[in-house]
Amino acid sequence: MHCRACLALGFLEQRGVLTHPVRPRRYRRRTQRTERPLTTADTDDTLAYYTRPGPFTDAGSHLEALRALPSDIPDLLDSLHGLLIHEHLTWAYGVDHRPDHNETSNLRAIGDVIGRLLADGRPLTDRREPAERVAGTCRDFTVFAVAALRAHGISARARCGFGAYFGVPTNEDHWVAEYWNADESRWILTDAQVDQRQRELFGIDLDVTDVPRDQFIVAGLAWRRCRAGEDDANRYGLKMTEEFGDWWIAANLIRDAAAVSNMEMLPWDVWGAIPEPEDVIDADLTALLDKLAGLTADPETAADARTLYRKDDRLHVPATVRNANRGHDEPVFLRG
Repeated sequence: MHCRACLALGFLEQRGVLTHPVRPRRYRRRTQRTERPLTTADTDDTLAYYTRPGPFTDAGSHLEALRALPSDIPDLLDSLHGLLIHEHLTWAYGVDHRPDHNETSNLRAIGDVIGRLLADGRPLTDRREPAERVAGTCRDFTVFAVAALRAHGISARARCGFGAYFGVPTNEDHWVAEYWNADESRWILTDAQVDQRQRELFGIDLDVTDVPRDQFIVAGLAWRRCRAGEDDANRYGLKMTEEFGDWWIAANLIRDAAAVSNMEMLPWDVWGAIPEPEDVIDADLTALLDKLAGLTADPETAADARTLYRKDDRLHVPATVRNANRGHDEPVFLRG
């Protein structure tokens, strides 16, 4: 977390913020490798891909405990609200912020989060008091929901973008889950973080089990809108730090590409082509992001971004990334 974010913690304690701000590091240019892209012609294969756990949604030995959670979306979200607490909204639930809250917010793998919860000897179906919940961010609520849905055989994935429903005039850095509704044959966005308390805090009145796509704007759509002159990139970022711009959209677009490739990184993980606020995004990177946004903006083609992600070192998550929250490089698969 950079210095301006540290100075803003007082604001966090009063109002709450969805994620930590990130000041990314510069990237090294690497040779791009290309491959014929995946297609969505075989929908069954795509849906099957999103029912299989990835490195961070694999519950491991806790799979049966995870399967005990309901598969019905409203009931699942209610269960998650009794297991997790947002690291910077603890005050809203009468809980003082503790050092371990930040520690658990840096856990990438859902198996580690579940392990912390099960350590008290109770099943995941038992609602915890706010002080007993594991702390995380919107990303952690999202990954937990995705892991639970996949455990029930439901196709689901994490999406990184911006929420337009948090009581500020800007579109705020945020993560939600996206699952396949077989009855309606469509991908649906669902916000696993927002409970009744947060509805009151932020004045939210939309259906969080089916978030409209003009209210949660996936990063690719945000990029395309701003590139077309339909929106202003300076409306996308984080109000708390007054940091906005195309660099933030670009960063979330790269994180979203990783997420739809089953690599749901921490909101402050930095790697590859993620730019810094002062960087000018050059023509080469712009072309890559245009292509990436053209795929990820539409839920029907988002899975096709997997080819770009796998084969371009500017996008692909390396073995070690910069954890901007902790201020150092660390292995991606560090377990806690």
